[in-house]
Amino acid sequence: MKIIAVIPARYEASRFPGKLMQILGEKSVIATTYQNVVDTNLFDEVFVATDSEIIFNEIRIIGGNAVMTGEHETGSDRIAEAVANIECDIVVNVQGDEPFLKTEPLKQLISVFNDDKEEQISLASLKIKITEIEEIENPNNVKVITDSQGFALYFSRSMIPYPRETTSTAEYFKHIGVYAFRKKALVNFANLKMKPLEIAEKIECIRYLEYGMKIKMVETDFVGIGIDVPADLEKARLILKNSSTF
Repeated sequence: MKIIAVIPARYEASRFPGKLMQILGEKSVIATTYQNVVDTNLFDEVFVATDSEIIFNEIRIIGGNAVMTGEHETGSDRIAEAVANIECDIVVNVQGDEPFLKTEPLKQLISVFNDDKEEQISLASLKIKITEIEEIENPNNVKVITDSQGFALYFSRSMIPYPRETTSTAEYFKHIGVYAFRKKALVNFANLKMKPLEIAEKIECIRYLEYGMKIKMVETDFVGIGIDVPADLEKARLILKNSSTF
């Protein structure tokens, strides 16, 4: 089974344009992310998929693999175009603005497919338990509910489940946007039209559910540093400065 990682990377970002080319330590954010993914030694190949010549050249300069794509509304669509002509079985999506992703959560995602002998699972993703009401109610945090076997039932920016019954304490999980796909499911995804639930929530993985595909959720305790605004970059620089891991 050939396993690759693909890092979707846009230069423009509404809250922090050009963030992937900001310097983190001695390298850009995107170069740092790329090298850290390579250093996990989990993948046969690692690629950056981008519509930016600036990012494309940045990765090629450091000797990395980069693929130019067209413009896309979702990261999954960008990755689907990038891997269309790449021979592989499993594609792991790592966010370009998450430079400090650990090895263990990636191993957990890959193990889902090692155990899925009948190939019933289309993709796997991560979730983390949240308990603070501010996090639970925050629409920027995508929440997920699962069945008893850990398969996703629904994703929402709203509080799910809604705690109407106050005598029972519900658990809440935040979806972490790191995915592992079967290539054939990913390519199929790109040919499927958005349906009403995905459009309403603006959550791309709902498209898989609306078309009847299975998403296995893996619980993790990993808390990454996503670089969404300039303050996040300063936080990441401080972590890098004080860490011996990266």
